[in-house]
Amino acid sequence: MSAITHAPTPATVLGALRSPRLLTREVLAGVVTALALIPEAISFSVVAGVDPAVGLFSSVVIAVVIAIVGGRPAMVSAAAGSVALVIAPLVRDHGIAYLVPAVLLGGVVQIVLGLLGVARLMRFIPRSVNVAFVNALAILIFTAQLPNLFGHDVPFVVWPLTALGIAVIVGFPFLTKAVPAPLVAVVVITAITIVFGVAVPTVGDEGALPTALPGFNGVTVPVTFETLQIIAPYAVGMAVVGLIETLLTAQLVDAITETGSSKWRESWGQGVANIASAFFGGTGGCAMIGQTVINVKTAGARTRISTFVAGVSVLVLTIVLHDLVAQIPMAALTAVMVMVCVATFDWHSIRPNTLRRMPLGETVVMALTVVVVVVTDNLATGVLVGVVAAALVFARRAAHVVSVVREPVDERTVRYRVRGALFFASSNDLVTRFSYAEDPEHVVVDMTDAHVFDASTVAALDGVEQRYAQHGSTVRVENLNTGSVAIHGRLSGHLG
Repeated sequence: MSAITHAPTPATVLGALRSPRLLTREVLAGVVTALALIPEAISFSVVAGVDPAVGLFSSVVIAVVIAIVGGRPAMVSAAAGSVALVIAPLVRDHGIAYLVPAVLLGGVVQIVLGLLGVARLMRFIPRSVNVAFVNALAILIFTAQLPNLFGHDVPFVVWPLTALGIAVIVGFPFLTKAVPAPLVAVVVITAITIVFGVAVPTVGDEGALPTALPGFNGVTVPVTFETLQIIAPYAVGMAVVGLIETLLTAQLVDAITETGSSKWRESWGQGVANIASAFFGGTGGCAMIGQTVINVKTAGARTRISTFVAGVSVLVLTIVLHDLVAQIPMAALTAVMVMVCVATFDWHSIRPNTLRRMPLGETVVMALTVVVVVVTDNLATGVLVGVVAAALVFARRAAHVVSVVREPVDERTVRYRVRGALFFASSNDLVTRFSYAEDPEHVVVDMTDAHVFDASTVAALDGVEQRYAQHGSTVRVENLNTGSVAIHGRLSGHLG
C-alpha cells in the first residue's frame, strides 16, 4: 500500500474545476449518490415518524453544509437511519414539535465534543471492531433491500430487473469508466419500465415527494427546563451515534483513498450541518457509509464538489424532476445498494486463511460486534460492545505477559526482575510471585523492564513490602521509569 498523504486541499477542488474530465467525474458521482440518497431519505423519514419531505430537505441541507465545513472530502452526510432510530421515540411520545429543538441541541453537543477533541478517542477502537463495523453495515444495507425483493405484493419481474441492474453495474466499466455504472443501471432499468409499461414498485411509492422549498422553521415548544429534560437524552444520543458513525466512515474513506482527513473538523462540522438542518425543520443526520462508498469507491469521487452536487441534485431531482424521479423503479436502486454491500464488506476478513492467522480473541470480538449490530440494528451499540470486548481480551492477554524472575545476589540479598505492563489485570497475583519465607533480609524489586499503570499495581507492591516486613525483610523498589515513579510516589502507602 502506498503511503498515506495529507488530506486534499482547496487546490484539489480548484484542480477539478480546471479539468473538464475530473469535474465531470465529480458531478456524475454526485448525481449517482443523490439517486441513492432519495429512497433512503424517504425511508428514514418514515422510521423517524416525519413526512418524506423532512428527510429529503434534511439530506439537502446536511450534504451541502458538510461539503463546505466538513473535514473529509468526498464523504457524504445526510439524514441517516441510525439517527432516525434515536429520535423516533421522541417524535412518537412527545410530538413533532420537539424534533427541531432536539436536533438543534444535538448539533450543539457535536460542536462541543468536536472542539474538545472527541475524534482522538477513535484510536481506542481496534481494527477488529472497525472491520466488524464495516461488515455489519454491509449486512444491514443488504437486509434493508430484502423488502424490495421479498416484500408483500412484489411482482416477479423485480427479480430480473434487479439482476439486470447488477449485471450493468458489473459489466459496464469494462466498456468505459467515463460514466458511473450505477447511473447507467438506473437509467436503463427506468427506461425499460417506462417504455414497456412494466408495473413495479417505484420511488414514488415510498412517499410523496415535495414540490416546493420549505420555509424557515423556528422552535415552537416552550424554551424551559422541562423541555430540556425531554430533549436532552435524545439530543445526546443523536450526537454520539452520529459522531461514531461519521468518524468510522471517515476512517474507511481514508483507507479507500489513501489520504488523511481532519476528524476534528469533521466532528464539529457535523454539528454545524445538523443545526442548519434544524433551522429548516429537518431531522438529524451523519455520514452515510453506503452512499459514501458509491461516491468514493464506485463513482471515483475525491473532492467536496461531489458531496455538494449530491445535495443540490437531491433538491433538483425532488422539486424540478419529482415526477420523473418518482418513476425510478426500486429494483434499480436495490441493484445499486446490493453492489454497495459487496464493495463495502471486507471479504478478506472472513477468508479461512485470515481467520486461521488472526488471534482467536480478535475473531470473537469481530463476530460479537457484527452480531450485536445486526440484532439491535444499531451500529453505535455494536461498536460500544465491541470496544468493551476488545478491552477485556487485551486485558486478559496482557495479564499473561508479566514475568517475575528471582536472582540471588549474595547471602543477604536477592533481586527480583519484574517485566511487563502492570495494571489491574496483570498485577493482581503479583504478591504471590515472591518467596517470602525463603528470602534473606534484603530484597530488591527491579522495575527496569516494567511499567506501573494504575493504583492496583501500587497496592500490589505495597502488599509485597508488607508481607516481607512480616518476615523481617526490607524491600527496595528501584529503576522505576518516570511515569511509574509519579504514580507510585503519589499512592504508595495510602491504599491500605
